Amino acid sequence: MNVNTVSENILTKNKSWLIIIVKLIIAAGILYYLVSYINYKEIITAIEGANINLLMAAFALSFVNIYLQFFKWKITCKTVLNESRNSKIFTSLFYGLSAGSITPARVGEYFGRAIAFKNKPLLQVTAATLVDKFFPLMIVVFFGSMAIIFFLYFYYEVSVYIVFSLFIVVFTLFYLLTILIRSENFWNSILFFRLNNSKHFNKLFLQLQSLSKLDKKYFTRMSVISILFYSCFLLQYALLVSAFSHNTEIMNYLWAGNLIMFVKTVIPPISFGELGIREGASLFFLTKFGELPSVAFNASIFLFIINILLPALVGLILLLKKNDD
Repeated sequence: MNVNTVSENILTKNKSWLIIIVKLIIAAGILYYLVSYINYKEIITAIEGANINLLMAAFALSFVNIYLQFFKWKITCKTVLNESRNSKIFTSLFYGLSAGSITPARVGEYFGRAIAFKNKPLLQVTAATLVDKFFPLMIVVFFGSMAIIFFLYFYYEVSVYIVFSLFIVVFTLFYLLTILIRSENFWNSILFFRLNNSKHFNKLFLQLQSLSKLDKKYFTRMSVISILFYSCFLLQYALLVSAFSHNTEIMNYLWAGNLIMFVKTVIPPISFGELGIREGASLFFLTKFGELPSVAFNASIFLFIINILLPALVGLILLLKKNDD
């Protein structure tokens, strides 16, 4: 047995141990969640006074939410990782959801998704995850910027000239960004040409060159799916607020959801599962719309449960199963 073979065996064993350690850390994190953050008595009390039909509708939309995330990740996996197996893509997504839920700003999602792809370089999977998450981020920032400008105008009486100027700035910046990322020259000429011709980053180029496959069709599809995914999320929040408040001002609740997502994005949380920033923003904005603080808190917590906690538990179950691939 040569030295290279021995080295490969050692690396394989080390990687297996690393995966086991990561699984244990994620499991401990999820259990810590359940013990520290979930008060079952408060949840039961909130359900008793809520509109069950609206709660069930919000919960049902979580399956649509997951499917859109899966579909979006599948497109990226096919394009960047040359991977089309639904089972691999599905488990990778849930590994990421589970790992991301117990790390600040969901940074664990990048490594979590890579666990399912043992034959893919970690850097390549991380880059694919970064691209996949870029599109929802861009949608949140764009629509959130619009929502915050309207909020400043209607609730703080900001001058219409300032509001109009802000609209022009935001639209201009996002128009230029859209043109840039849809341009093949951005990936081939600006980024990869420099990496390929660098002695220090040539190996990096070999792992990232699959990103050069990203074309206009890819960006269009990802943008449309990201808008649908974001709309689904906002509708879930609006239904939850309506369920607890017994009011039907859906447009205000959609507006509030936009504002909350924008604040949560520009102020990355350092707590587990993004708890804290989301609840504080929900309380602030919904009380401005005339809702009770308890309504804002319950809607935010339920959104956390159905969109983060439950998928994280599914990911935990998958992580704890023996993976023979």
